[in-house]
Amino acid sequence: MLLKRALPLAAALMISAPAALMAEGHADAETVVATVNGTEITLGHMIVLKQRLPAQYQQLPPDVLFNGVLDQLVQQTLLGQSGDDLSVGSVKTLENEERALRASEVIRGVAEGATTDEALQAAYDEAFAGAEPETEYNASHILVETEEEAAAIVTELEGGADFATLAQERSTGPSGPNGGQLGWFGMGAMVAPFEKAVVAMEPETISAPVQTQFGWHVIRLNEVRQMEAPTLDEVRDQLTEQLQRSAIEARIAELTEGAEVTRSTVEDIDPALLDDLSLLGE
Repeated sequence: MLLKRALPLAAALMISAPAALMAEGHADAETVVATVNGTEITLGHMIVLKQRLPAQYQQLPPDVLFNGVLDQLVQQTLLGQSGDDLSVGSVKTLENEERALRASEVIRGVAEGATTDEALQAAYDEAFAGAEPETEYNASHILVETEEEAAAIVTELEGGADFATLAQERSTGPSGPNGGQLGWFGMGAMVAPFEKAVVAMEPETISAPVQTQFGWHVIRLNEVRQMEAPTLDEVRDQLTEQLQRSAIEARIAELTEGAEVTRSTVEDIDPALLDDLSLLGE
């Protein structure tokens, strides 16, 4: 949390020169904004800390936020200088943080290198070039237990009964309350007998009773459409994720193969020790 008291005069004097540099556009991450007993605090330190502040602090006026962030870094430095060496747990935390940050930097580079425009185009061509349009069907159905019930429903429909109304009244399937609507689906989405019946139908026609493991269906084919392959922009995010994941996995496999790794097993170390904070002196 940012401390609300004003920045001490000495600290304010220490940032006057860097502030002038920043006003002239000469500042960078290594620009020193304060020194505390010889320890430098840089603009980069301030930028990193600001990004980690809660959202409500991000809305403060820039000058207030600048002074508050610097004030916090100065005080943290003073407190850190006055203390003893870090505890075992804190040392291990820092080592893990460094490990994670280094890995993250490498992952970012690998991911960016794997998703060039040329790589995305090649992945798109491999997945979709020359793909035939896919036929999709929009159908409704009424599901009942016996063939006799299904045949009776077909007769009612042929006599002018409303399909959706009969589905709401008689269907035992989950789509019944919605008038039997199944929406759009492609090949392989439905069980084989149902799919075979739908493929053989013409739009706006009613099927004879069709048996599946769920019972007996009366099907109405509403529409048929041809779905063209998506454009590159439509699948860009999907392809980007696939390329990045593959590149990262390949890099890890490459590093693992070339590394000498020894590791303990649960036979060597009791897994329950992971909960023993006393090993960290806590």
